[in-house]
Amino acid sequence: MKNQRLFLILSFLLVVLQVQADDLDEFIRSQMRKRGIPGLSLAIIQDGKILKAQSYGFIDKDGKVPVTANTLFQAGSVSKSVAAMGALYLVEQNKLLLDEDVNIKLKSWKVPDNEFTKDKKVTLRGILSHTTGLTVHGFPGYAVGAKIPSVVQILDGTAPANTPPVRVDFVPGSRWRYSGGGYTVMQQLMEDVTGAEFPEFMKNNVLSPLGMKNSTYQQPLPPELAKLTATGHYSDRSLVEGRWHIYPEMAAAGLWTTPSDLARFAISIQHAYAGKSGSVLSQSMTRQMLTDQKNRDGLGVFLQGDSTTLRFGHNGRDEGFDALLTASADKGQGIVIMINANDNSHMMGRIVDFITDYYHWDGFPVKIKPAAVSVDPHTLTAFEGRYELFNNRIVTFEAENQRLFTLEDGFVDEEFVPVGNNTFTSTDRNVSVTFTDDSNGNVTGFTLQDKDQGYERTVPRIGPLAHAHQTHADPDPSRAPKIMAALQAIVKGGKTLEEASGLTSGAKRDFAGGMREPETLKSLTFIHSENVAGRGIKRHESDVSEIVTYQLKSDQPDTYILVHLTSDGLVTDCDLVEK
Repeated sequence: MKNQRLFLILSFLLVVLQVQADDLDEFIRSQMRKRGIPGLSLAIIQDGKILKAQSYGFIDKDGKVPVTANTLFQAGSVSKSVAAMGALYLVEQNKLLLDEDVNIKLKSWKVPDNEFTKDKKVTLRGILSHTTGLTVHGFPGYAVGAKIPSVVQILDGTAPANTPPVRVDFVPGSRWRYSGGGYTVMQQLMEDVTGAEFPEFMKNNVLSPLGMKNSTYQQPLPPELAKLTATGHYSDRSLVEGRWHIYPEMAAAGLWTTPSDLARFAISIQHAYAGKSGSVLSQSMTRQMLTDQKNRDGLGVFLQGDSTTLRFGHNGRDEGFDALLTASADKGQGIVIMINANDNSHMMGRIVDFITDYYHWDGFPVKIKPAAVSVDPHTLTAFEGRYELFNNRIVTFEAENQRLFTLEDGFVDEEFVPVGNNTFTSTDRNVSVTFTDDSNGNVTGFTLQDKDQGYERTVPRIGPLAHAHQTHADPDPSRAPKIMAALQAIVKGGKTLEEASGLTSGAKRDFAGGMREPETLKSLTFIHSENVAGRGIKRHESDVSEIVTYQLKSDQPDTYILVHLTSDGLVTDCDLVEK
């Protein structure tokens, strides 16, 4: 009888756990359906161990080959965190110094000195914390079959490199700015001091010791590993040609891995932070790694929470792949999510929130449910439009049923409910927006308040939704042919762009490799123009004074293009949008 009762209790617990697992899995699948995500793989860390490793969907949108826990994904910039551990390992081996001029140990290439490096030099600490003043934010990679540059060619921006040279353009240590270029300098530094190829060094000293057996920095992948990969998809869910890009900028963006392997990496940091064995780094070095250098950036990882809720992590993006890693420093919890698509929504954040609530984790933000108030529909419609969330990142609001919804990649994403006449709060995050207007009652932007991150800032308005406006006569039709010529040069890149007129020097520099979409530009139909002078909008290092919206006739149907102009009418950027 006693054994029978025990059997019934265990059976009941198994049913409860199965129901809960089904709830979590169904939530993830529903989010994937909502966003059109072909495949997703995740790992959940609990008590310093991998509690759950699960995969969903398929390696591509054809839906024939399922993603498994061993399917390889590109980690994007999460590669930087793993590479940082390799660099810090060399510091502990006395082969590198955190605060030494990197040019002392660099052999194959040197950081060019200029007026900014006269008194302050580029250091490994500055590279790891993005405070060196080095340029080049990120890398688009190279199509399969394309000519691949050497690291030195990338650093100097010489052919066949598709990015500008990596140079110092502000005094090292004076401020923070994200730099994939800096991590490429670090890659060369590590090769120069070890005499080993970067993938081999990382395998022997980081990946293998941590049990990351399904991970490699090899670029391109050898055929036997290429068979294990997911296929990348762009934000419109089109396939990346050749399935993925090749990243010779390995430290910055070149890691192929799985969520379980990245979970092992995170667990090793947790163990070292607590003084336990099983890590590449010592406790003291790990605590330096998780110490804020500037702008909540440690050494290779970003930091969240306070001293009692400290979390570390990194997001990543390569062409067709997104990744997320977040983990507590001392609570043994963490989540890794990898998808085979570029998705600009808060989907991965929603999955993180669901998991932390599902497992009742403390130390992660608790979502506050907002109480909605009624807002006049006409007032609500006035808030529709596009806003410059931060440099080169647009957020779009559309009104429906007494709510504002953000649009990402053509999909509805985040819901904001009205809590005041001009204030709205997200149902996903503890984030509020309060819209502002000018003396004529025209909306000029909003104030963004993030309660979890503890910051507030102004977000300027770019303009209205394009589809809400009928075509009008262009107040300056003479500029359309000039703008068309400038846009066609941006698409082609290379010498065509270099010799083109009507573009800022920053646009010429940053679009040197061309623009993937649209492949053709046939005509522009004027829709709307917005004077944004004084709103603080800056693109490719030039102030934007006017944003003109055109309907675009091209190989991309039903598309609009936002053209960013300086005060003297030069094109400094453009954005393709659907509404």
